[in-house]
Amino acid sequence: MIDAVKLKDEFVRTFGPDPRIFRAPGRVNLIGEHTDYNDGFVLPMAIDREAAVAIGRRTDRKVRVRTVNFDETAEFDLDEEKERKAGFWLNYIEGVARLLERGGVKLSGADILLWSDVPGGAGLSSSAALEVVTGLALSTVAGADVDRVTLAKIGQQTEHEFVGAKVGIMDQFVSAHAKAGHALLLDCRSLEFENVPLDTTDVAVVICDTNIKHELAASAYNTRRAECEQAVNILKKRLPEIEKLRDVSVAEFEKYADDLPEPVRRRARHVVTENNRTLQAATALKRKDLASFGALMWQSHESLRHDYEVSSKELDILVDLAKGTEGVLGGRMTGGGFGGSTVNLVAREYCSGFTEKVQTSYKKAAGLEATILVSEPAEGASEITAGGRTAA
Repeated sequence: MIDAVKLKDEFVRTFGPDPRIFRAPGRVNLIGEHTDYNDGFVLPMAIDREAAVAIGRRTDRKVRVRTVNFDETAEFDLDEEKERKAGFWLNYIEGVARLLERGGVKLSGADILLWSDVPGGAGLSSSAALEVVTGLALSTVAGADVDRVTLAKIGQQTEHEFVGAKVGIMDQFVSAHAKAGHALLLDCRSLEFENVPLDTTDVAVVICDTNIKHELAASAYNTRRAECEQAVNILKKRLPEIEKLRDVSVAEFEKYADDLPEPVRRRARHVVTENNRTLQAATALKRKDLASFGALMWQSHESLRHDYEVSSKELDILVDLAKGTEGVLGGRMTGGGFGGSTVNLVAREYCSGFTEKVQTSYKKAAGLEATILVSEPAEGASEITAGGRTAA
Protein backbone atom coordinates (compact mmCIF):
# COMPACT_ATOMS: atom_id res chain seq x y z
CA MET A 1 0.00 0.00 0.00
CA ILE A 2 1.45 3.34 -1.10
CA ASP A 3 2.14 6.11 1.45
CA ALA A 4 -0.05 8.93 0.13
CA VAL A 5 1.70 11.56 2.27
CA LYS A 6 5.11 10.68 0.81
CA LEU A 7 3.62 10.66 -2.68
CA LYS A 8 2.13 14.13 -2.17
CA ASP A 9 5.36 15.53 -0.71
CA GLU A 10 7.40 14.15 -3.60
CA PHE A 11 4.96 15.66 -6.10
CA VAL A 12 5.26 19.08 -4.45
CA ARG A 13 9.06 18.86 -4.61
CA THR A 14 8.98 17.75 -8.26
CA PHE A 15 6.12 19.71 -9.80
CA GLY A 16 4.84 22.35 -7.39
CA PRO A 17 1.34 22.91 -5.95
CA ASP A 18 -0.66 20.34 -3.99
CA PRO A 19 -1.94 17.47 -6.15
CA ARG A 20 -4.99 15.22 -6.07
CA ILE A 21 -4.20 11.56 -5.34
CA PHE A 22 -5.73 8.43 -6.85
CA ARG A 23 -5.00 4.71 -6.45
CA ALA A 24 -6.03 1.42 -8.07
CA PRO A 25 -5.18 -2.10 -6.90
CA GLY A 26 -3.57 -5.08 -8.52
CA ARG A 27 -5.45 -8.37 -8.40
CA VAL A 28 -5.09 -12.07 -7.85
CA ASN A 29 -7.43 -14.49 -9.59
CA LEU A 30 -8.75 -16.98 -7.06
CA ILE A 31 -10.24 -19.30 -9.69
CA GLY A 32 -11.37 -19.11 -13.33
CA GLU A 33 -8.25 -19.25 -15.52
CA HIS A 34 -8.22 -18.94 -19.31
CA THR A 35 -12.00 -18.68 -19.22
CA ASP A 36 -12.14 -14.93 -19.93
CA TYR A 37 -11.48 -15.05 -23.67
CA ASN A 38 -13.95 -17.93 -23.87
CA ASP A 39 -16.69 -15.58 -22.58
CA GLY A 40 -16.72 -17.45 -19.29
CA PHE A 41 -16.60 -16.69 -15.57
CA VAL A 42 -13.73 -15.51 -13.34
CA LEU A 43 -13.47 -14.94 -9.60
CA PRO A 44 -10.62 -12.55 -8.76
CA MET A 45 -10.07 -10.24 -5.81
CA ALA A 46 -8.20 -6.96 -5.58
CA ILE A 47 -5.01 -7.11 -3.51
CA ASP A 48 -3.66 -4.52 -1.09
CA ARG A 49 -0.84 -3.56 -3.44
CA GLU A 50 -1.58 -0.68 -5.77
CA ALA A 51 -0.55 1.87 -8.34
CA ALA A 52 -1.00 5.44 -7.13
CA VAL A 53 -0.68 8.79 -8.85
CA ALA A 54 -0.44 12.33 -7.62
CA ILE A 55 -1.74 14.63 -10.35
CA GLY A 56 -1.94 18.36 -10.96
CA ARG A 57 -3.72 20.06 -13.83
CA ARG A 58 -1.69 22.06 -16.36
CA THR A 59 -2.85 25.00 -18.48
CA ASP A 60 -1.44 23.48 -21.69
CA ARG A 61 -1.98 20.04 -23.27
CA LYS A 62 1.27 18.40 -22.18
CA VAL A 63 1.22 15.34 -19.94
CA ARG A 64 4.45 15.13 -17.97
CA VAL A 65 5.01 11.94 -15.96
CA ARG A 66 7.62 11.00 -13.40
CA THR A 67 7.81 7.42 -12.15
CA VAL A 68 9.24 6.77 -8.70
CA ASN A 69 9.82 3.11 -9.57
CA PHE A 70 12.16 3.76 -12.50
CA ASP A 71 13.32 7.25 -11.43
CA GLU A 72 12.53 8.54 -14.90
CA THR A 73 10.55 11.43 -16.38
CA ALA A 74 8.87 11.45 -19.79
CA GLU A 75 6.13 13.42 -21.50
CA PHE A 76 3.80 13.58 -24.48
CA ASP A 77 1.55 16.23 -26.02
CA LEU A 78 -2.16 15.48 -26.37
CA ASP A 79 -2.23 17.57 -29.56
CA GLU A 80 0.72 15.86 -31.22
CA GLU A 81 0.95 12.08 -31.56
CA LYS A 82 4.49 10.86 -32.27
CA GLU A 83 5.98 7.42 -32.79
CA ARG A 84 6.22 5.55 -29.51
CA LYS A 85 9.12 3.48 -28.23
CA ALA A 86 8.09 -0.20 -27.97
CA GLY A 87 8.05 -1.56 -24.43
CA PHE A 88 8.30 1.89 -22.80
CA TRP A 89 6.36 2.41 -19.55
CA LEU A 90 4.92 5.74 -20.78
CA ASN A 91 2.88 3.87 -23.42
CA TYR A 92 0.42 2.76 -20.75
CA ILE A 93 -0.30 6.34 -19.67
CA GLU A 94 -0.36 7.74 -23.19
CA GLY A 95 -2.59 4.91 -24.42
CA VAL A 96 -5.19 5.59 -21.75
CA ALA A 97 -5.12 9.34 -22.46
CA ARG A 98 -5.48 8.93 -26.22
CA LEU A 99 -8.33 6.44 -25.85
CA LEU A 100 -10.17 8.70 -23.39
CA GLU A 101 -10.00 11.52 -25.91
CA ARG A 102 -11.01 9.22 -28.74
CA GLY A 103 -14.08 8.38 -26.66
CA GLY A 104 -15.05 12.04 -26.36
CA VAL A 105 -13.39 13.07 -23.08
CA LYS A 106 -11.55 16.38 -23.52
CA LEU A 107 -8.51 16.18 -21.26
CA SER A 108 -6.31 18.93 -19.90
CA GLY A 109 -2.57 18.63 -19.65
CA ALA A 110 -1.28 17.22 -16.37
CA ASP A 111 1.76 16.69 -14.20
CA ILE A 112 1.75 13.16 -12.81
CA LEU A 113 3.89 11.41 -10.22
CA LEU A 114 3.48 7.64 -10.40
CA TRP A 115 4.39 5.08 -7.75
CA SER A 116 3.41 1.38 -7.67
CA ASP A 117 4.06 -1.42 -5.19
CA VAL A 118 2.36 -4.13 -7.28
CA PRO A 119 5.15 -6.62 -8.09
CA GLY A 120 5.88 -6.61 -11.82
CA GLY A 121 5.97 -9.90 -13.70
CA ALA A 122 4.25 -11.84 -10.91
CA GLY A 123 0.88 -12.17 -12.62
CA LEU A 124 -0.73 -9.65 -10.24
CA SER A 125 -1.82 -7.11 -12.86
CA SER A 126 0.56 -4.24 -12.24
CA SER A 127 -0.26 -2.89 -15.71
CA ALA A 128 -4.04 -3.00 -15.18
CA ALA A 129 -3.67 -1.07 -11.91
CA LEU A 130 -1.63 1.57 -13.76
CA GLU A 131 -4.17 1.86 -16.58
CA VAL A 132 -7.19 2.17 -14.30
CA VAL A 133 -5.63 4.72 -11.96
CA THR A 134 -4.43 6.78 -14.93
CA GLY A 135 -7.88 6.78 -16.50
CA LEU A 136 -9.58 7.72 -13.23
CA ALA A 137 -7.08 10.51 -12.46
CA LEU A 138 -6.97 12.10 -15.93
CA SER A 139 -10.73 12.05 -16.41
CA THR A 140 -11.50 13.37 -12.92
CA VAL A 141 -9.13 16.34 -13.07
CA ALA A 142 -10.56 17.15 -16.51
CA GLY A 143 -14.02 17.32 -14.92
CA ALA A 144 -15.36 14.25 -16.74
CA ASP A 145 -17.41 11.52 -15.07
CA VAL A 146 -16.30 8.31 -16.79
CA ASP A 147 -18.05 5.16 -15.60
CA ARG A 148 -16.01 2.25 -14.28
CA VAL A 149 -16.90 -0.17 -17.09
CA THR A 150 -15.57 2.35 -19.62
CA LEU A 151 -12.37 2.79 -17.58
CA ALA A 152 -11.86 -0.97 -17.59
CA LYS A 153 -12.48 -1.21 -21.34
CA ILE A 154 -10.04 1.65 -22.01
CA GLY A 155 -7.40 -0.15 -19.95
CA GLN A 156 -7.95 -3.34 -21.92
CA GLN A 157 -7.84 -1.47 -25.24
CA THR A 158 -4.59 0.19 -24.16
CA GLU A 159 -3.06 -3.26 -23.81
CA HIS A 160 -4.32 -4.21 -27.28
CA GLU A 161 -3.29 -1.05 -29.17
CA PHE A 162 -0.41 0.51 -27.26
CA VAL A 163 1.26 -2.47 -25.57
CA GLY A 164 0.52 -5.32 -27.98
CA ALA A 165 -1.04 -7.75 -25.48
CA LYS A 166 -4.43 -9.24 -26.46
CA VAL A 167 -5.64 -9.57 -22.87
CA GLY A 168 -9.16 -10.12 -21.54
CA ILE A 169 -10.96 -7.55 -19.42
CA MET A 170 -10.79 -9.26 -16.02
CA ASP A 171 -7.74 -7.45 -14.64
CA GLN A 172 -8.90 -3.92 -15.38
CA PHE A 173 -12.48 -4.74 -14.36
CA VAL A 174 -11.65 -5.94 -10.87
CA SER A 175 -9.18 -3.08 -10.34
CA ALA A 176 -11.99 -0.65 -11.11
CA HIS A 177 -14.92 -2.41 -9.41
CA ALA A 178 -13.62 -4.42 -6.43
CA LYS A 179 -15.11 -4.08 -2.98
CA ALA A 180 -13.02 -4.50 0.16
CA GLY A 181 -13.68 -7.81 1.92
CA HIS A 182 -15.08 -9.38 -1.26
CA ALA A 183 -14.11 -11.37 -4.30
CA LEU A 184 -15.70 -10.39 -7.63
CA LEU A 185 -17.60 -12.88 -9.77
CA LEU A 186 -17.51 -11.57 -13.35
CA ASP A 187 -19.37 -12.80 -16.41
CA CYS A 188 -16.85 -11.95 -19.13
CA ARG A 189 -19.55 -11.94 -21.82
CA SER A 190 -22.17 -9.65 -20.31
CA LEU A 191 -19.83 -7.88 -17.85
CA GLU A 192 -22.43 -8.46 -15.16
CA PHE A 193 -20.70 -8.90 -11.81
CA GLU A 194 -21.36 -9.69 -8.19
CA ASN A 195 -19.23 -8.83 -5.19
CA VAL A 196 -19.08 -12.04 -3.15
CA PRO A 197 -18.14 -11.76 0.56
CA LEU A 198 -14.76 -13.32 1.33
CA ASP A 199 -14.33 -13.76 5.08
CA THR A 200 -10.61 -13.81 5.89
CA THR A 201 -10.98 -13.76 9.67
CA ASP A 202 -9.58 -17.26 10.04
CA VAL A 203 -8.07 -17.89 6.58
CA ALA A 204 -5.47 -15.84 4.73
CA VAL A 205 -4.98 -15.42 0.99
CA VAL A 206 -1.28 -16.14 0.49
CA ILE A 207 0.41 -15.44 -2.86
CA CYS A 208 3.72 -17.18 -3.64
CA ASP A 209 5.76 -15.63 -6.45
CA THR A 210 7.99 -18.12 -8.27
CA ASN A 211 10.28 -15.25 -9.31
CA ILE A 212 10.17 -16.69 -12.78
CA LYS A 213 8.96 -13.55 -14.48
CA HIS A 214 5.41 -13.78 -15.75
CA GLU A 215 5.86 -13.37 -19.49
CA LEU A 216 2.99 -14.96 -21.36
CA ALA A 217 4.54 -17.10 -24.04
CA ALA A 218 2.79 -15.36 -26.92
CA SER A 219 2.88 -18.30 -29.29
CA ALA A 220 1.55 -20.73 -26.64
CA TYR A 221 -1.18 -18.29 -25.58
CA ASN A 222 -2.31 -17.73 -29.17
CA THR A 223 -2.24 -21.49 -29.79
CA ARG A 224 -4.55 -22.08 -26.80
CA ARG A 225 -7.01 -19.49 -28.10
CA ALA A 226 -6.97 -21.09 -31.55
CA GLU A 227 -7.53 -24.55 -30.03
CA CYS A 228 -10.56 -23.26 -28.13
CA GLU A 229 -11.97 -21.79 -31.34
CA GLN A 230 -11.34 -25.09 -33.12
CA ALA A 231 -13.25 -26.93 -30.41
CA VAL A 232 -16.23 -24.58 -30.82
CA ASN A 233 -16.25 -25.05 -34.60
CA ILE A 234 -16.31 -28.84 -34.21
CA LEU A 235 -18.90 -28.87 -31.41
CA LYS A 236 -21.16 -26.52 -33.39
CA LYS A 237 -22.03 -29.50 -35.60
CA ARG A 238 -23.70 -31.07 -32.55
CA LEU A 239 -24.59 -27.86 -30.69
CA PRO A 240 -25.33 -25.24 -33.38
CA GLU A 241 -26.40 -22.57 -30.90
CA ILE A 242 -23.01 -22.25 -29.15
CA GLU A 243 -20.72 -19.28 -29.75
CA LYS A 244 -17.91 -19.95 -27.27
CA LEU A 245 -16.90 -22.78 -24.96
CA ARG A 246 -18.74 -20.93 -22.19
CA ASP A 247 -21.95 -22.14 -23.84
CA VAL A 248 -21.04 -25.84 -23.47
CA SER A 249 -22.15 -27.62 -20.30
CA VAL A 250 -20.08 -30.34 -18.65
CA ALA A 251 -22.70 -32.93 -19.65
CA GLU A 252 -22.66 -31.76 -23.29
CA PHE A 253 -18.88 -31.84 -23.39
CA GLU A 254 -18.77 -35.39 -22.01
CA LYS A 255 -21.37 -36.47 -24.56
CA TYR A 256 -19.47 -35.12 -27.57
CA ALA A 257 -15.85 -35.13 -26.35
CA ASP A 258 -14.90 -37.95 -28.71
CA ASP A 259 -15.59 -35.63 -31.66
CA LEU A 260 -12.57 -33.55 -30.66
CA PRO A 261 -8.97 -34.46 -31.54
CA GLU A 262 -6.17 -34.18 -29.00
CA PRO A 263 -5.00 -31.80 -27.61
CA VAL A 264 -8.11 -29.78 -28.52
CA ARG A 265 -10.24 -32.12 -26.37
CA ARG A 266 -8.14 -31.43 -23.27
CA ARG A 267 -8.11 -27.67 -23.87
CA ALA A 268 -11.90 -27.64 -24.16
CA ARG A 269 -12.29 -29.88 -21.11
CA HIS A 270 -10.32 -27.40 -19.03
CA VAL A 271 -12.40 -24.40 -20.08
CA VAL A 272 -15.77 -26.16 -19.67
CA THR A 273 -14.93 -27.62 -16.27
CA GLU A 274 -13.18 -24.43 -15.07
CA ASN A 275 -16.30 -22.38 -15.76
CA ASN A 276 -18.28 -24.88 -13.71
CA ARG A 277 -15.70 -24.81 -10.90
CA THR A 278 -15.79 -21.01 -10.80
CA LEU A 279 -19.55 -20.89 -10.33
CA GLN A 280 -19.33 -23.61 -7.68
CA ALA A 281 -16.56 -21.66 -5.92
CA ALA A 282 -18.68 -18.50 -5.78
CA THR A 283 -21.52 -20.53 -4.24
CA ALA A 284 -19.10 -22.02 -1.70
CA LEU A 285 -17.92 -18.53 -0.70
CA LYS A 286 -21.48 -17.41 -0.16
CA ARG A 287 -21.94 -20.39 2.19
CA LYS A 288 -18.59 -19.59 3.88
CA ASP A 289 -17.57 -23.11 2.89
CA LEU A 290 -13.86 -22.50 2.42
CA ALA A 291 -13.03 -26.22 2.51
CA SER A 292 -15.07 -26.79 -0.66
CA PHE A 293 -13.58 -23.65 -2.19
CA GLY A 294 -10.07 -24.96 -1.51
CA ALA A 295 -10.86 -28.34 -3.06
CA LEU A 296 -11.95 -26.57 -6.25
CA MET A 297 -8.64 -24.66 -6.30
CA TRP A 298 -6.66 -27.94 -6.25
CA GLN A 299 -8.82 -29.26 -9.10
CA SER A 300 -8.26 -26.08 -11.09
CA HIS A 301 -4.50 -26.44 -10.88
CA GLU A 302 -4.55 -30.05 -12.00
CA SER A 303 -6.66 -29.03 -15.00
CA LEU A 304 -4.31 -26.17 -15.88
CA ARG A 305 -1.32 -28.46 -15.42
CA HIS A 306 -2.49 -31.46 -17.44
CA ASP A 307 -5.35 -30.35 -19.72
CA TYR A 308 -4.43 -26.76 -20.57
CA GLU A 309 -0.67 -27.23 -20.07
CA VAL A 310 0.14 -23.68 -19.00
CA SER A 311 1.82 -24.43 -15.67
CA SER A 312 5.57 -24.65 -15.15
CA LYS A 313 8.00 -26.68 -13.08
CA GLU A 314 8.28 -23.89 -10.51
CA LEU A 315 4.52 -23.38 -10.21
CA ASP A 316 4.00 -27.11 -9.77
CA ILE A 317 6.66 -27.24 -7.05
CA LEU A 318 4.88 -24.51 -5.09
CA VAL A 319 1.46 -26.16 -5.44
CA ASP A 320 2.84 -29.57 -4.46
CA LEU A 321 4.52 -28.01 -1.41
CA ALA A 322 1.23 -26.38 -0.42
CA LYS A 323 -0.63 -29.67 -0.76
CA GLY A 324 1.67 -31.31 1.75
CA THR A 325 1.50 -28.52 4.32
CA GLU A 326 -0.79 -28.47 7.35
CA GLY A 327 -3.42 -25.75 7.36
CA VAL A 328 -3.58 -25.22 3.59
CA LEU A 329 -7.15 -25.51 2.29
CA GLY A 330 -6.35 -25.03 -1.38
CA GLY A 331 -3.83 -23.71 -3.86
CA ARG A 332 -3.31 -23.22 -7.59
CA MET A 333 -1.31 -21.33 -10.16
CA THR A 334 -2.85 -17.95 -10.91
CA GLY A 335 -2.62 -15.80 -14.01
CA GLY A 336 -1.76 -16.78 -17.54
CA GLY A 337 0.88 -19.33 -16.58
CA PHE A 338 4.44 -20.11 -17.73
CA GLY A 339 5.68 -18.31 -14.60
CA GLY A 340 4.24 -15.86 -12.09
CA SER A 341 2.56 -16.89 -8.86
CA THR A 342 0.40 -19.34 -6.98
CA VAL A 343 -2.52 -18.38 -4.74
CA ASN A 344 -3.31 -20.32 -1.57
CA LEU A 345 -5.93 -20.36 1.18
CA VAL A 346 -4.11 -20.93 4.48
CA ALA A 347 -5.54 -21.09 8.00
CA ARG A 348 -4.09 -18.05 9.77
CA GLU A 349 -2.65 -20.06 12.64
CA TYR A 350 -0.52 -21.98 10.10
CA CYS A 351 0.64 -19.03 7.99
CA SER A 352 4.08 -18.65 9.51
CA GLY A 353 4.79 -22.38 9.22
CA PHE A 354 3.57 -22.37 5.61
CA THR A 355 5.78 -19.41 4.71
CA GLU A 356 8.85 -20.97 6.33
CA LYS A 357 8.31 -24.33 4.61
CA VAL A 358 7.71 -22.82 1.18
CA GLN A 359 10.73 -20.54 1.29
CA THR A 360 13.06 -23.30 2.51
CA SER A 361 11.76 -26.13 0.32
CA TYR A 362 11.27 -24.06 -2.83
CA LYS A 363 14.86 -22.82 -2.71
CA LYS A 364 16.08 -26.38 -2.30
CA ALA A 365 13.89 -27.73 -5.14
CA ALA A 366 14.04 -24.83 -7.63
CA GLY A 367 17.21 -22.99 -6.67
CA LEU A 368 15.20 -19.77 -6.35
CA GLU A 369 13.79 -17.56 -3.62
CA ALA A 370 9.98 -17.47 -3.39
CA THR A 371 8.44 -14.12 -2.49
CA ILE A 372 5.44 -14.48 -0.17
CA LEU A 373 2.65 -11.91 -0.03
CA VAL A 374 -0.36 -12.11 2.29
CA SER A 375 -3.21 -9.91 1.11
CA GLU A 376 -6.65 -8.88 2.25
CA PRO A 377 -9.38 -8.37 -0.39
CA ALA A 378 -8.96 -4.68 -1.22
CA GLU A 379 -11.11 -1.83 -2.50
CA GLY A 380 -11.26 -0.89 -6.17
CA ALA A 381 -9.93 2.36 -7.64
CA SER A 382 -10.58 5.58 -5.72
CA GLU A 383 -9.43 9.08 -4.97
CA ILE A 384 -7.80 9.36 -1.56
CA THR A 385 -6.59 12.08 0.78
CA ALA A 386 -2.91 12.49 1.52
CA GLY A 387 -3.60 11.76 5.16
CA GLY A 388 -5.17 8.34 4.73
CA ARG A 389 -7.32 6.03 2.64
CA THR A 390 -10.51 8.08 2.73
CA ALA A 391 -12.01 9.22 -0.56
CA ALA A 392 -11.57 12.92 -1.04
